Amino acid sequence: MTMVRGLGRGEGFKGRRSGRRGASGWAWLLATACGGSLGSHSVASAPRGEEACRPAALREDRLADVGRRGELILASGRRAVLSGLRWPDEPALDADARTWLMSFRGVPLVLTERGPEDRWGRRRADGIADGAEPVDLAGGLITAGLAYADPDEADALCRPALRTLEEAPRAAGLGLWAGGPLAATDAAALSARAGRFAVIEGRVLHVGERSARTYLDFARRGEQGLTVTVQKRTWRTLSEHGLSAATLKGRLVRIRGMVEIGRGPLIELAGIEGIEVVEGERALRR
Repeated sequence: MTMVRGLGRGEGFKGRRSGRRGASGWAWLLATACGGSLGSHSVASAPRGEEACRPAALREDRLADVGRRGELILASGRRAVLSGLRWPDEPALDADARTWLMSFRGVPLVLTERGPEDRWGRRRADGIADGAEPVDLAGGLITAGLAYADPDEADALCRPALRTLEEAPRAAGLGLWAGGPLAATDAAALSARAGRFAVIEGRVLHVGERSARTYLDFARRGEQGLTVTVQKRTWRTLSEHGLSAATLKGRLVRIRGMVEIGRGPLIELAGIEGIEVVEGERALRR
């Protein structure tokens, strides 16, 4: 049995320990720790992510150091990055996240590598610290508000239920969620995030379908606010998952992506996992 609870530094997503685990036991822990669906407002991974998410055999190693943006430097000489994480941009949170990971230095790790190596020779991996109680490193960072659940540069979020672990720190205003959700109508706050990753909430007021791309507008005409652009291929994928002009207009959604500045704040939706319909959750205060 596994459980999620509020985390302090050095705590993590823990499972009950019952002696040395075999491969099937660790696979079970990873599956139950963040398995299952996210509910009706979530979107499944696109088929193109199957290769990126295909797990390799379990590998045992130890954490020797933590490099730039959470790179795991292992005792074997190998390097890895945790799958399903977007590392924080803010220097203070970067330092806190690194300190959290370094609390597991020298602890045996069980790694499930996923997909091919990246251009720096690293593999994305799920990591369990095999201490007195096993700790899911990705789950621990997210629950502490020190990382987002996001594919980052991968094609898919291999453990989509990691998103559910954001709910507690978001509600408590921890770490990345301090100050509450970033509003799609707060042009000044969005402009301050230019060139950086952001998670933004807002209500879709207008959907403009064009031949090459679709535009989701979150501000009234004449006002400044977020615009999301969706390439034709991605829009077709969204439609296949039930997200269309008819189903999105008027709905409260959560958008993830890199903020750019054109005539106003802009995000190009990178893929299906960059949008969540959150209608039914607490709406933003106006």
